[in-house]
Amino acid sequence: MTRIIAISNPKGGVGKTTTSVNLACALARAGHSTLLIDLDPQGNASSGLGVPRESAAFGIADALLGLEPLSRTIVATGQPNLDLAPATPSLVGVEVELVTLPNREQRLRLAIAGLARRYDFVLFDCPPSLGLITLNALTAADSVLVPLQAEYYAMEGLGELVRTIAAVRRSTNPRLVREGIVLTMHDARTNLCRDVEGQARAVFGAEVFQAVIPRTVRLAEAPSHGKSIFHYEPSGRGAQAYAALATELVARVAALRGQSEATG
Repeated sequence: MTRIIAISNPKGGVGKTTTSVNLACALARAGHSTLLIDLDPQGNASSGLGVPRESAAFGIADALLGLEPLSRTIVATGQPNLDLAPATPSLVGVEVELVTLPNREQRLRLAIAGLARRYDFVLFDCPPSLGLITLNALTAADSVLVPLQAEYYAMEGLGELVRTIAAVRRSTNPRLVREGIVLTMHDARTNLCRDVEGQARAVFGAEVFQAVIPRTVRLAEAPSHGKSIFHYEPSGRGAQAYAALATELVARVAALRGQSEATG
């Protein structure tokens, strides 16, 4: 059964795209067929996998607007088991066009219907906002994974996202749950990071993944080379952290499925 996960935080600069790219690669490397859909008009997830926005004939914008089926937008990446639905420059104006379309918040859900069954995981790299594109992602997803930078301002964005998830559950997607919170850009040497981690774990408990993503230069450098951390520095701390996150995520999903089957 496919698990569809929106990776979202309305605050920019928290490691959302870095997490989308490297978690997708980690899942694929572990043998799980994975589709990453780049919903951020900046297209950083696409370029981070070596597919610049201008190079793709079609992109996710075409699927959202009903101009092309999602299958025509998907391209292979250099990583076995990992496909990409890239962002193209036309994604910049999609929210304006979506406003006038029927089922405007359901466009992504309809686009992936049927296709998602080809994959074990479908990940959405959401833009750093709570507009119509993110609403489409939350409506189509089973769950939300929240990258949380280990600083206090990031906690404010988390509260806004939690309220939005609750609103989506009431209106367009009652099955939506929080997959969990992953701490990013973490430096255990600082009191601030330790305090934010302690606060997050006190408030959200087991929702916070044990895997913590460190602040490293290599993680910041990898996208400029169009590579994931697994291709840029496969033995480094960043790659190890994302591999651990993928392992933990797979275990959580398996446990949830087991619970569902036991109660179903």
